[in-house]
Parts: sequence; structure tokens; C-alpha cells
Amino acid sequence: MRVITCLSFLALAAVTASTFGQSTAPARQPTPQEYAQRNQQLEQAALQVADLVDKGQEGQVWDGASTITKQLIARDAFVKGVNTDRKTVGTLVTRTPAALTFSESDGKKLPSGLFANVAFATRFANEKQPVRELISFHLDGDNVWRVTGYTLR
Repeated sequence: MRVITCLSFLALAAVTASTFGQSTAPARQPTPQEYAQRNQQLEQAALQVADLVDKGQEGQVWDGASTITKQLIARDAFVKGVNTDRKTVGTLVTRTPAALTFSESDGKKLPSGLFANVAFATRFANEKQPVRELISFHLDGDNVWRVTGYTLR
């Protein structure tokens, strides 16, 4: 299966990260409850993005994307790429959360900053096995998590 090399998001699903963001003040360690809340918000935001893609509203996803995304891919190219690949796999059957991971980039291969990846094991009508559906976020300079990627494998 092809990998969609497009990047995206939706402002409604933006996740504020006041206790997790970059700041000039000394950093304090978030509580376990704050980590859990952030993780739940990111998973919910990823589900909202996936739901928009399911409904063919890829343009809305791109409209709320991180500036990183908008600099790398035009809206029309994003919409066309996601739409083409989603038609290949068919309609959604089931979507199950699989993993949430974080990474920090030094700016060499990816733009610098903190990234979050929400993976789902997703069944589509035209696929015999679940497909890994990955929605990626970047913690932007205003301490809001915004989508930077949507891929299927």
C-alpha cells in the first residue's frame, strides 16, 4: 500500500499544551493526570481528523494544519493525495487506537520541535488486514498541537 506523504490538521482538534510546551520559564514536570489528559486530548483530536477524512473533508483538515504542513504541500495536492489513497482502501469498517508516541526533532530531518504520533489499526472494506493509520501532530510555537501528517500503510 502507498504511503500518503501529505501533512494536515483541523483547528477544532487543536490541543493546547500549556504545561507541555516550550517556555522561557523553568519547566515543571507535568503530573501523571496532566500527561493522561494530554494523551486523551491528542487521541480525540486524531479521531476528529480521521472522521473528517472519512467524510471526504480533507480540505478542512488542511485548512487547520500547522504552518509546517502548509509550507510543504499545497491544499489541492493534499486533498488529492488523501482522497486517492482512501478510495484505494475503501470505506471504513472499524478503527481501533493502537499507540501514541512522542519524539523530538533537532531540525535536521524534520522541522525542530516536539511531535506526537497517534496510530490506529483500521479496517477498510478493500483490505484483508488492518491498515496502520497514523496521524501526526507538532507542538507549534503557540503551544498548540496541530496535525502535520496523515499516512496509511
